[in-house]
Amino acid sequence: MAKRKVKAISKSAQYYKNNPEARQRKAAYDTKYHSTPTRKKYRAKLARARRAKGVMGKGGKDVSHTKSGKLVLENRSTNRARQGAGGRPRRK
Repeated sequence: MAKRKVKAISKSAQYYKNNPEARQRKAAYDTKYHSTPTRKKYRAKLARARRAKGVMGKGGKDVSHTKSGKLVLENRSTNRARQGAGGRPRRK
């Protein structure tokens, strides 16, 4: 069996690992941010799309937003690599 590759820890992950107070502040912010009505509505929309496509609860691909606003299935790594800090899309 091949050895498992070890990924390097990102700079932000290293920072939070070494600064527990900052990690607590970030966790509190994230909790507040993801409990807003806007975020709940967004997650519900994606969950409905996954359910409609028959992939809900089975792992696999993410539902991704295209530039035109459509929802399509896309590899998790590709979809999430495009995301910026906090899951917000990067501007090009």
